[in-house]
Amino acid sequence: MSESSVFSKMMMNFRESCRYYTGYPKDLGPSRVIHFTSERQFVQILHQGYPVVVAFTVRGNYTRHLDKVLEEAAAEFYPHVKFMRVECPKYPGFCITRQRKEYPFVEIFHTPEQAAAPGRVTDPNVTKYSVKVLPFSHDLSAYGFREFFKRHKIQMSNQE
Repeated sequence: MSESSVFSKMMMNFRESCRYYTGYPKDLGPSRVIHFTSERQFVQILHQGYPVVVAFTVRGNYTRHLDKVLEEAAAEFYPHVKFMRVECPKYPGFCITRQRKEYPFVEIFHTPEQAAAPGRVTDPNVTKYSVKVLPFSHDLSAYGFREFFKRHKIQMSNQE
């Protein structure tokens, strides 16, 4: 009888220590993924100075998996990296400008800078910015995002 209780305690201890690796549901707290509502909102988020990971999605089974990955990564890298999800059927204009045909896809926008003034100015109240855009080509997981940020030297915390 005592052997089974020792074994059961050992197994509970093992499960507790292996939660991350077994896919055990994590308590991520409130959602940190921002849902796209307008280009103005997107520009405001870029001006905060943090890298923005944008997932361009359509409805489907793979999108559900991507949503879980985004939630986990957003919780891990908050507040140093922002994560945003764009539903392309709702906002086709924003998605079409990315000139991609396969969905879903992920791009990272970072380092916004004021663009050099062009030869002719159409409206003095409009300020143009240039942003570096990197297509995401790593494993879709929090680990994949971490490795991508390291490779491209994108700051993901205050320590780096």
